[in-house]
Amino acid sequence: MKQASSGSAPNFQPCQIVCLDHENTRLYADVIQVVDSRQICWVRPLMLTIVSDDNANVLPTLYDLRQGADLVWPVTLFRPALDTEVIPLLMQLDAPDATADASEAHRQLSWFVRQVWQANQSDFQAS
Repeated sequence: MKQASSGSAPNFQPCQIVCLDHENTRLYADVIQVVDSRQICWVRPLMLTIVSDDNANVLPTLYDLRQGADLVWPVTLFRPALDTEVIPLLMQLDAPDATADASEAHRQLSWFVRQVWQANQSDFQAS
């Protein structure tokens, strides 16, 4: 799902947390750098959340991506993440009972990257 454009690209700053929504999945990432001339954003993924289609009352599945690879993607795909949505998720990641499966997190991120690329090919070609 492409974000609505207001005529100009978002003005993100380094260390700002951004979100990329696609279907029932959200990628939250930390902005490292924005290249205005190419309208691309270098981001460091933090987490991926997947909301079940079946039941909106169920907590989303959360994958820790903090040890993964960085991404360089079109800035227009991202939106600013709200503190109220990010802080509870970050607390979940750092909870003592949180389980981390790095290989499953990597697999989910790879799937997400393919899905977003297929849905937004024109944005990637313009960058």
